[in-house]
Amino acid sequence: MSATAPDADSHLISPLETNLIERVCVGDIVLRSADVYPNSVAIVDGDRQVTYAQLNAMVDQLGHALLGLGLQHQDIVALAARNNLEMLLCYFACARAGLICMPINLSLRAHEIAFCLRDAKARVLVADQMLRGLIEAACQESLPELQRTFWFGADGIDAAQDFNALVAQGASQPLEVLVGDRDIVQLLYTSGTTANPKGVLTSHLAVTIASLSNAIMNRCTEHSAALVGLPLFHCAMLNSVAVPYLTVGGKLVLTQGFEPATCARLIDAHQIDLLVWLPMMYGLWLNDPAYQGRTFASVKRAMYAMAPMPPERQKAIAAMFPNADVILGSGQTEFTPATCVQRPEHQWSKAATWGTATVMTRVAIMGEDGQLLPRGETGEIVYRGPQGMRGYLNLPDESRNSFRHGWFHSGDVAHMDEDGAIWFKDRYKDVIKSGGENVASIEVERCLLQHPAVVDAAVVGAPHERWGEAVIASVVLAAGHSADEAELLAHCRGLLGGFKVPKAIVIATEFPRTGTGKIQKHLIRRELSEFFKNT
Repeated sequence: MSATAPDADSHLISPLETNLIERVCVGDIVLRSADVYPNSVAIVDGDRQVTYAQLNAMVDQLGHALLGLGLQHQDIVALAARNNLEMLLCYFACARAGLICMPINLSLRAHEIAFCLRDAKARVLVADQMLRGLIEAACQESLPELQRTFWFGADGIDAAQDFNALVAQGASQPLEVLVGDRDIVQLLYTSGTTANPKGVLTSHLAVTIASLSNAIMNRCTEHSAALVGLPLFHCAMLNSVAVPYLTVGGKLVLTQGFEPATCARLIDAHQIDLLVWLPMMYGLWLNDPAYQGRTFASVKRAMYAMAPMPPERQKAIAAMFPNADVILGSGQTEFTPATCVQRPEHQWSKAATWGTATVMTRVAIMGEDGQLLPRGETGEIVYRGPQGMRGYLNLPDESRNSFRHGWFHSGDVAHMDEDGAIWFKDRYKDVIKSGGENVASIEVERCLLQHPAVVDAAVVGAPHERWGEAVIASVVLAAGHSADEAELLAHCRGLLGGFKVPKAIVIATEFPRTGTGKIQKHLIRRELSEFFKNT
């Protein structure tokens, strides 16, 4: 006799009751932690501290309030916020209400934010009063789907737009609505190979699995405390640190921006055990005379992202955090990070690698014919695992292309060694990872080509001590025209987000090309690879 699932209808169990019993819902993460650790501090935001019980009650109330606006299942709520309590409150409230939270990348310019809001058809926008200039500039463009905007972070806001007034309207009882495991919980925009950002749709299941994987990898417990310094509108901090720590009942200590004195004070005050910073942030700390010779014994894991670091800097970090593993983690928005992390035993012997696959992730190397390659051979990094995206919003062709041959295609070239460590080689896609941000080279090239003196442009990434990779452009000027680097940089600053503006522009007479006339960017990249070592 084979076992079969019982017929729920025969037992008069409603779909909602069944869903509440067995579902995977990111909004339930805070609820479960509140059941076990109600009086433990969940979030520290400056002078504000909230316990799990308080956070859970706020999530219920805001979720009810959002649904009270007439929002329907899987409607999109945009969120423009720095690292603060309201950011996480909105995220979990949307999750519990069956809505989609769309954190806005605050490094984008107003017209790019407007594109994201329009592309997503966001119906409600919650924004930090400190960002009012940027957000109001974005909202000056046509946004026919956007119905309401609410502000937080200041007194005297009109009641109809006051976020706190919105929260107060919500009912206080538990919020219980049907939420599917594969429903979308977050929409994050990432720059791709086209000029416009791409919206990555990620499910409750993907975020939950990634959360558990990261909690295991970082050995998180209810006694753990993480310093949240990188922006929460990025998946690296949101999905790799914030959600995992809240899953196990740990503490999040939020900071806005990076300032060594503040970070040192918070590490000591809250006995922080996890840091995730960019290499340039560690560099700023190490070069600050006030902290030379200081050690922070509570830190057990000093992670870095974006790119490997020189051995000298790694050793200096290890001296400052004597009880910590100093390791690199990698991943991308489309495959909820982290996907690869260096194992502690490899932090010195394989410091130049991206590490090995995380729990629940399969990593392989694929050839151009779709066949998996043996260890040691070079090809494209591909992934499998339940934390993969559902697809790109409104881009079915790009989604299909990313899921070829039953694997997610990263666009990165590498080989895998006998231990499963990933040795990164290059990128198939011309996307530059600079300072933790993805920069589409084609977008910068199009910007440069708008200048009347530029007839051709090629943009690549070059190794840089601070940024990991720095955006650098090579341009050919039109006959009879003149322009210098300062003029071209000023032109770019007027049209691009700050992180997309080249760190340098080189004037060239011609570009190397293939027989069909295509620019050989790999030769330009090689030519400029030492540029920032000499400046």
